[in-house]
Amino acid sequence: MRDRLLKRVLSGAICGFIATAMAGTGHHAWVDTWSAVPDTAGPVVNAQTVRQIVRVSVGGSQVRIRLSNLFGNVPITLGPVHIALHASGADTVPGSDHVLLFNGKPTVTIAKGESVLSDPVKMDVKPLQELAVSLYAPPDAPYHASTTHNVGQATAYLTESGDATAATHFPQGETSGARFFLTDVEVSGPAATATVVAFGDSITDGVGSTQDANMRWPDDLAERLQADPKLSSIGVANAGIAGNHILHDGMGPSALSRFDRDALDKPGVRWIVLLEGINDIGGSGYAWAAKDKISAQQLIDGMKTLIARAHARHVKIYGATLTPYGGSGWPYHSVAGEKTREEVNEWIRHGGAFDGVVDFDQVIRDSSAPQKMLPAYDSGDHLHPNSAGYKAMAQAVDLKWFGTP
Repeated sequence: MRDRLLKRVLSGAICGFIATAMAGTGHHAWVDTWSAVPDTAGPVVNAQTVRQIVRVSVGGSQVRIRLSNLFGNVPITLGPVHIALHASGADTVPGSDHVLLFNGKPTVTIAKGESVLSDPVKMDVKPLQELAVSLYAPPDAPYHASTTHNVGQATAYLTESGDATAATHFPQGETSGARFFLTDVEVSGPAATATVVAFGDSITDGVGSTQDANMRWPDDLAERLQADPKLSSIGVANAGIAGNHILHDGMGPSALSRFDRDALDKPGVRWIVLLEGINDIGGSGYAWAAKDKISAQQLIDGMKTLIARAHARHVKIYGATLTPYGGSGWPYHSVAGEKTREEVNEWIRHGGAFDGVVDFDQVIRDSSAPQKMLPAYDSGDHLHPNSAGYKAMAQAVDLKWFGTP
């Protein structure tokens, strides 16, 4: 474990040196401008095209994507893969389509548990622009599980059959609320210099926000950064997983096990905003065995581990207080769980371990009933904010943290 950590630290230092050297020679480093991290094995996609709509944060003059087979049961072949400007619905802007290659080839075979980057393609990508990524899964994969991000908060379009990756008008077929295979969109160019990763659970994933509207709090943060000329070169990568835990695997791998892949290894990462722990607390309410009951100190120790790993890679990490969840239902919400949340929040605010703190709890709680969200910010389940709540959270993030990248 110690050797593996040392290798990661050295790798991060080398990457930082290379990025600095490239900047000095007129080359541009890559920045993660959009992300939906993998969390589960999904349905088979066989002889079908999947078209997925993504809104980037920062723009660039070159683009590439990452495809993942993390949860696949066997190697999988994908391709052709195209990227274009999004028009509306499942359609693309005529004349904007680009073919993506992998080592110069239109298809790629991804080993079980691995991921691949496409070759870069020249494409003028504007900040906050919507792109359509279309990929074809050939008919030789009848038993291949897909790797998905389960809660996309966006519509994916699938053909009944056939390769429609180059189609301007996408044929009518199926739809899904998940993301398939696509985990990252990266850009390079003079306008893109660094990435902030929003790392967390469903509240970072945007559950409760308006579907297909890009109204998660990291989306709102990206808009704030783009509105400030001094910060408009910063991309935002969303590394939230609905149902995720810090300490134990649940919906997706635990934060402790996925932190490197989903945060520290993102290209251009300089800052992380951590909002996670409410599922550890809520899950304890269902646990029968004492060993599965999570204490405040266990959560604090887990956060300290993440902080140490970020700092070892010279990445700043900011802590967000856990938002109120009173009324979300017993046993997920309980007197004991509320006590744990308050203890953890007190440590986040005053423990001095994070590089800074954003008090999301204070922003969206009802001052007359602090265990609950303000009704105006409640999506209705008393756990997840609505779009207005997410906007208020993004407004509370201190942009001074990001300075001049």
